[in-house]
Amino acid sequence: MSTNPPIHSGADAAQIASTCAQLNITTTEFAELQRRATAAKATAYCRYSRFRVGATLLCADDAGETVYVPGANVENASYPVGTCAERVAFGTAVTSGIRNFRAIAVATDISPPASPCGMCRQFIREFCSLQTPVIMFDKNSDYVVMTIEQLLPMSFGPEALPPPGASGY
Repeated sequence: MSTNPPIHSGADAAQIASTCAQLNITTTEFAELQRRATAAKATAYCRYSRFRVGATLLCADDAGETVYVPGANVENASYPVGTCAERVAFGTAVTSGIRNFRAIAVATDISPPASPCGMCRQFIREFCSLQTPVIMFDKNSDYVVMTIEQLLPMSFGPEALPPPGASGY
């Protein structure tokens, strides 16, 4: 039986500082993730579901400099063709050459916070370690933190597949 993770108050500075220490990010990075993920919602194209989602990735570029990559959901009249905010952000980052992901933030207009969908969880798993934190913000700026491993237990990633050109495959 699973239990829901705790929802933390976005107004509790001490709790935010504790969260940041656990995630090895600064309070400034946390605030930027929240601000940028929330702002990314405004760019969502969600005329069918009216469910805005914004995402922001905390990354490091090749020089080790901090980079934030935003994304928002983009829907389509042919519903399965839509793309989630998390996949938009990762697609942008990966095609820009970024491969070092430190944290992921997701923001929605509902409460409690919403987690990435199953497809996004597997997509994120392709590029992130199992310990990468996902910070999920609700409409009140309250948040939940879970790792990729918690969101996608017993997952498989690229390391589980045979290398390209391996014999027998």
